[in-house]
Amino acid sequence: MLKESNFWLTTVSQPEFLQTPLPEKVDVAVIGGGFSGLSAARTLAKAGVKVAVLEAQTLGWGASSRNGGMVLTGMKLGVETLIKNYGRERARRLFALSLDAINTVETIAREEQIECAFSRCGHLETAWKPAHFDGYARAAEMLHKEVGHTVKIVSKSELRSEIGSGLYHGGLVDETSAGINPAQFVMGLATAASRTGASMCEGTNVYAITKSQGGFNLNTSRGKLHAEQVFIGTSGYTGRAAPALQKRIIPIGSYIIATQPLTGELAREISPRNRMIFDSKHFLYYFRLTPDNRMLFGGRAAFMPENTNSTLQSADILRKGMVQVYPQLKNIAVEYVWGGNLDFSFDIMPHAGQIDGLHHAIGYAGHGVAFATHLGQIVAKQMLGQPVENPLVGLPFPKIPLYNGNPLLHLPAAWLYYSLLDIIE
Repeated sequence: MLKESNFWLTTVSQPEFLQTPLPEKVDVAVIGGGFSGLSAARTLAKAGVKVAVLEAQTLGWGASSRNGGMVLTGMKLGVETLIKNYGRERARRLFALSLDAINTVETIAREEQIECAFSRCGHLETAWKPAHFDGYARAAEMLHKEVGHTVKIVSKSELRSEIGSGLYHGGLVDETSAGINPAQFVMGLATAASRTGASMCEGTNVYAITKSQGGFNLNTSRGKLHAEQVFIGTSGYTGRAAPALQKRIIPIGSYIIATQPLTGELAREISPRNRMIFDSKHFLYYFRLTPDNRMLFGGRAAFMPENTNSTLQSADILRKGMVQVYPQLKNIAVEYVWGGNLDFSFDIMPHAGQIDGLHHAIGYAGHGVAFATHLGQIVAKQMLGQPVENPLVGLPFPKIPLYNGNPLLHLPAAWLYYSLLDIIE
């Protein structure tokens, strides 16, 4: 029977923080209890800072527990585009940032002894069309020449060694990427931040943030709080309390199905090397095996932020996509479906810095497991006055006229645009 619920959450016992009193005053208020906020809170609390994490729902409720658990190299934009947009030197630093981000996830999991199935299994990008495969050679050359990173091109004739599907026209393998159980990691991160002294305030919705003498006043669903500094890590769930950020972020729905556990033989057939896999479409599919050998298959099936209708419609769309990729899964039951909001900026780049005196890390465009964890830590260190390497500093954070943070005004046009690109290309 299909359950409209997040499979990852069945693998964790969620810590209870609901009864934590809301403090009247803190050094730093962290808004958002996902990877970004919890990573920042852990770093700040370890330095002796009085921190409160304010989460409207429960810790890890948003994209941090709903994603595919892919810890990927690079950014949404390729190296060639990064060079064109930001210059060669900054592009090199941006790519290096992505590698540092994966290392940060691995280090935290090890230091805090978080059992989250972290594995450097590598990722496989599959070519949806022959022209996409032709572009892999240039991409591999650019990576090696410009940032010293090596990837492997896999021809269509050799692709069966990587994926049990005849649908694609070749692939590109990056051995540096990793996989993780995101719910186990975010709950472990919450426990670690709490253990270092951060207060966890679940069920605390922040309605407004106003500047005051010596910091900021926060009006919340559980009362008022004064903070000397504020860090915002709300990603695709950024609301009216931070209008300057809300107007710069488009929340886009992404959906996932998970099958019943597969036999070991079938699991090895469909993913011989247990890679994190995604294809080259604009409306891409991304998929992987879970640690218990379920096929987890996701994509921008409905594009709009999740609700019951879009989630159930996405289950049907994704099942058809999964069977298109893997006909051998035709008779395998889908047991779970869920959705969540990704956060896209208008330049399709992450951003980490300060706007209106508020610190933030946001805009991960599907690369949030690594970047959110790393940038939460980086911005926290900046708040502490520590020297850090942050090539995002000074990067313009664009907004567009008339957009007020309501994605319903723009997503239909974006959906049509990217659908047409997939057809034309």
